[in-house]
Amino acid sequence: MSAGKNILLIISGGIAAYKVLEVIRRLRDREINIRAILTKGGEQFVTPLSVAALTENKVYQDLFSLTDEAEMGHIRLSREADLVLVAPASADILAKMATGQAGDLATTALLATNKPVMIAPAMNVEMWNHPATQANIATLESHGVIRVGPSAGDLACGETGSGRLAEPAEIVASVLDFLEGQSATKPLAGKKAVVTSGPTHEPIDPVRYIANRSSGKQGHAIAQALANAGADVTLVSGPVTLPDPVGVTVVRVETARDMLAAVQNALPADIAVCAAAVADWRTADEAGQKLKKDGSGIIPDLKLAENPDILATISQSGASRPGLVIGFAAETEKVTEHARAKRARKGCDWILANDVAPDTGTFGGDLNEVFLISGDDAGADEHWSRQSKTGIAGALCARIIKHFS
Repeated sequence: MSAGKNILLIISGGIAAYKVLEVIRRLRDREINIRAILTKGGEQFVTPLSVAALTENKVYQDLFSLTDEAEMGHIRLSREADLVLVAPASADILAKMATGQAGDLATTALLATNKPVMIAPAMNVEMWNHPATQANIATLESHGVIRVGPSAGDLACGETGSGRLAEPAEIVASVLDFLEGQSATKPLAGKKAVVTSGPTHEPIDPVRYIANRSSGKQGHAIAQALANAGADVTLVSGPVTLPDPVGVTVVRVETARDMLAAVQNALPADIAVCAAAVADWRTADEAGQKLKKDGSGIIPDLKLAENPDILATISQSGASRPGLVIGFAAETEKVTEHARAKRARKGCDWILANDVAPDTGTFGGDLNEVFLISGDDAGADEHWSRQSKTGIAGALCARIIKHFS
């Protein structure tokens, strides 16, 4: 299905550039056409001759070459590809992509393209972990850029950690998955999904409420990923300040009871993802007027009542139960142990467990690290390393697609 497809390959600077020659060879074995742009940095690690020999095409280097512009202008170069692949993607080119710079042929082509872009980052571990790089990655992924890697391991600089270019086989597999998926219908077309997101606000009186620090970023990203894959998505959202995902039906609620009712109204569905951080308790008796201090120093006695358990209710809803029910476990200790127990107690199919201790910055932040627990056997757990919440959403969507296929 991928034979005859066209890729624009951009090779930026980095010792990992030599691995890209193997990527080219494997893609050409699949009869995929490749045109390559070699940046000034990339030229320090691989030669134009080696890239040209493997791609069997001219290698483009200079934005201002009159010959190149006459034969193949940078606009055409960026538009005639089915996919633009940046490998290795250095910290420098990621920063330029995130800020819309266009100072050379590579960045100009990237800014001019209207085609999907895939990046395979490679750099030193501290450069990868730097907040600026992570912010750039989050920006690019929010624009729909697809990421492969990086992997963790020994780095060329002698240090160890995340930053290794994904192996050629992994990059090739990602490219083939994308190209073959492009040729098929959207994989979740015809599926209906309901996603919960954000916190709930449980009133104490007309001006105060019980809540938590959830921003809704993860739930909203999941709703968008499922919609992009073709699902008919209803997003039931607590109070957040995020824009609505594109192509998603949004139902706004305040309390846990409101959220449960909205989810039940959205059934039947094939998929339910309960990503909201629902308040466990509400006040048993909401005050009709603002509670006042009377100067006595006595604190009002707030009696709490337990909120409905949305995940358990949906998981145990009999004939109306979605075919795949996924919950989240926000933990501050014994993350996988508590999440596994929660999965058994609630009756859902999968649990995504994440650490929300204050020092992780997960609640309200842009990054997340999760464990997917899909069975009783700990050996089946999947660890998705710390990445943007958009990246986590993409990984979950891919796992859901795999489940239904």
